[in-house]
Formats: sequence, C-alpha cells, structure tokens
Amino acid sequence: MEFVLTRERILVLAAVAGVTALAWTYLVLMAGSQHGVMAGMESSPWTPMHFVMMLGMWAVMMVGMMLPAAAPMILFFAMFARRSREQGHNVAPVSAFLLGYIVVWSGFALVATTLQWALDRAALLSPDTATTSPILGGMILITAGLYQWTPLKDACLGVCRSPAEFVLKRWRAGSVGAFRMGVEHGAFCVGCCWALMALLFVGGVMNLLWVFGLSLVVLVEKLMPKGRWIAKSLGAGLTIGGIWMLMDGI
Repeated sequence: MEFVLTRERILVLAAVAGVTALAWTYLVLMAGSQHGVMAGMESSPWTPMHFVMMLGMWAVMMVGMMLPAAAPMILFFAMFARRSREQGHNVAPVSAFLLGYIVVWSGFALVATTLQWALDRAALLSPDTATTSPILGGMILITAGLYQWTPLKDACLGVCRSPAEFVLKRWRAGSVGAFRMGVEHGAFCVGCCWALMALLFVGGVMNLLWVFGLSLVVLVEKLMPKGRWIAKSLGAGLTIGGIWMLMDGI
C-alpha cells in the first residue's frame, strides 16, 4: 500500500517537474530568439496570429510559474483519489483535475494578452513589454501591494495553503467532478496571485529573471510556514515602491 502511494507521488512529482521544465524551456527559447514573437511585433502591428502566439506564450508562462506551487494540492488529490478508487468509488485521473486548473489559468492568460495588446496600442510598453509610464507602473505596484492585505487575498491564499481541507470539503467523483475541482482550485489560485502576475508589466513580461523572481514569491507565499506574513510584508514593500515610482512620474 505505502509503496504504491509512494510510487504514485513520485510519478506525479515527475510529471509536474517535467511539464514545468518544458514550459520554462519554451520561455527561454522564446526570450533568446532574435526572430521570435516579440521581434516580429516590434516592427508591425498586432495581427490575429500575433495575438494567438502571445496568448500561447502567456498560457505557457502561467503553467511554468504556477504549477510548482500547486504541486502539494495535486499530490494530495492523487493520494485521496487512489484511496477512493481502492474503495470502489468512481474516481477520475489526476489529469482531469490538472486540466481544470490549467483551463482557468488559460482564461487568465487571455485577459493578460488582451491587456498587453491594449497597452501596446496605447504606446505604454517597451520592446521587452515593461510599462514605459512610471505613473502606470506605480499604480500597478500600489494595487498589488494593497491587495496583499485584503481579506480576499488572505482567503484565497488560505485555500491554496490547505490542500487537505480543500480536497476533503470539495471532493466530487468522476471525471467531471475532478475537472470542476481543478477549476475551483484554479479560481482560488487566480484570486491569490492575479495582482502579482500584473507585476509582469512592471518588470517586463519577457524578463525571465523577473518572471523567475515572481515564481519564487508565489512558492514562498504558498509553501513556507510564515507565508501569510511574508505576503503582507511584500505588500508593504510594493506599496512603498509604488508610491516612490508614482511620485517620480508626477
């Protein structure tokens, strides 16, 4: 029994690590390519194909950034599903849960791509997709910083930090049930991290060091024992930095 569960944990972790590695490999290749999507967009207006390619980039980026932090939830779902299956219940594979999670973040990617298109049309983005307006940058920092202190942030972060409680309270059988659970968890995850993801427009969407740094922040918030206080401390720092940037731009 324990060997089977241990082996399943290893397989799930290997799958999460593999998908994450593929996502980051894609991002590194895109950022390093002189003939990539961004290079083409610097010299020509957005086209439907550009939009689709940027949407794909955002979706892959969200997978690379968010999937590692979701690993504890995925692992607990896999363990609980295994035990339910052994008791004769109708249980879907982990892939159904993961699909629901990715669908939600793909929806967020669509919103982010649309926002990037709007900012680009307004000439507010540099070639590396960072805002050129200190006022806009300051407002994004302040918004992200203040959101770290809101009850909604705290509630969503609490769900993300409690895999067992989420699975036990929201368990649904079958493939559709697992998919719905993935969607619900994805929604809480977006509620927790959307403001942090908006910071990509401050440091640069294609700035991989900035992307990696935000990924670490998400991991620390969700996995470290003092994650809630770290989130609030970060919020205070972002707010102060935003005010400084805003004053500099006025």
